[in-house]
Amino acid sequence: MNMFFLIHRLPRSLLTFSPSANNLFSILSGRYISSSEILQNSEQVNTKAKERIGGLPSDLVNQKKLKKTSRTLSTLQNDSLPLATRISVSPNESRDFMTLSTDIIRDLTDHADKYNSKDASTWLKKVLEYNVLHGKKFRGLLTVLTYKNLVKDITTENLKLAQILGWCLELLQCFLVLSDDIMDNSTTRRGQTCWHRLDNVGLIAFNDSIMLENGIYVLLKKYFSHLECYLDLMHLFHEMTFITTCGQSLDMLNSNKSVSTFTMDTYKTIAANKTSHYTFYLPIAAAMHLAGLKDAEALRQTKMIAMEIGHFFQVQDDFLDCFGKPEVTGKLGTDIQDNKCSWLAVVCMQRANDEQKAAMLECYGKTEPDKVAQVKELYKTLGLPNTYADYEQESYNMIKTHIQQTSRGVPQDTFLEVLNKIYQRSA
Repeated sequence: MNMFFLIHRLPRSLLTFSPSANNLFSILSGRYISSSEILQNSEQVNTKAKERIGGLPSDLVNQKKLKKTSRTLSTLQNDSLPLATRISVSPNESRDFMTLSTDIIRDLTDHADKYNSKDASTWLKKVLEYNVLHGKKFRGLLTVLTYKNLVKDITTENLKLAQILGWCLELLQCFLVLSDDIMDNSTTRRGQTCWHRLDNVGLIAFNDSIMLENGIYVLLKKYFSHLECYLDLMHLFHEMTFITTCGQSLDMLNSNKSVSTFTMDTYKTIAANKTSHYTFYLPIAAAMHLAGLKDAEALRQTKMIAMEIGHFFQVQDDFLDCFGKPEVTGKLGTDIQDNKCSWLAVVCMQRANDEQKAAMLECYGKTEPDKVAQVKELYKTLGLPNTYADYEQESYNMIKTHIQQTSRGVPQDTFLEVLNKIYQRSA
């Protein structure tokens, strides 16, 4: 059930059939009303597709452009702290989470030592210290935050388990990041040189990523095998990893296609598989399993909201890749050079005239600085920063409403916390 399609739903004020607040969630449980679906259908039966821009009516976009809203490029003007540093955990809790990294590194290197692999364990320590410790820790801290919001009486032992589970999320993130950087041939990540770019690393980084992934299951077995949730956690991590790699595959395969073939449906699938599942659903679902919550309906609604937030998050990422400040984001954006099926590229091709489409075909996916600059200038000419600002506001309001209408068992506080923190983020 493609629940996450609602992220492009028409603003309720523009719907003649808007449901009441009481009936909204029951209708959503059956099917999303997706503006991108409307776009795709209209491409087949009429010529109205160009009347919509990035999920918003073109007349609304043009009206808001005329107002010269201060929201234009709001993301770039908001040099606030990175997302993870704004998750509501106290300094002591954040410090405790980071302090546990010493135990995590020791657990994994000791496990490698069991197989007469001293050199490998020494190398693994370097991999962990360079890559895992320098991450934003968003997924790990989100796991802890969710668990704390779900459990009233938390013991020191159970809190540590939640933290260890959070570090499993960080290992998964690091595994995926290392792989992604190799495939994209990226140069910087988290404000430092990509691991595979270091002189003494190279393609060894590929094997390093595999070691990190398998480290997850070393930790799960050591700390959770005696718990009832162990099997559920194992299945969850395996499934989320597979879905994410499917998304990565789609991302890479589409980067070999012409920008003229990019569609919003393709983009939504990539975003859901590559980002939403492991970034938002996995941390929250893992914490729910640890807390002993097994209600199928609560998990279903949790996944639905996670898909919406994940799509929102990926659109932000695409915008930041192009217009973000490297000193804030910690990386140099390469979506244009890498010919990525990004939100900006899709919306640009929806809105461009024939001459502008020809310019995109000539410049998109090219590494020459002047061609990259031409694409960015075209984005600005088409008003995409304004379109993005409108999209961000509409999506925030819509997702917030959906969170508030979920049923008992869904971690509403966690979702609202995350949504408020990623809104207008700069990194």
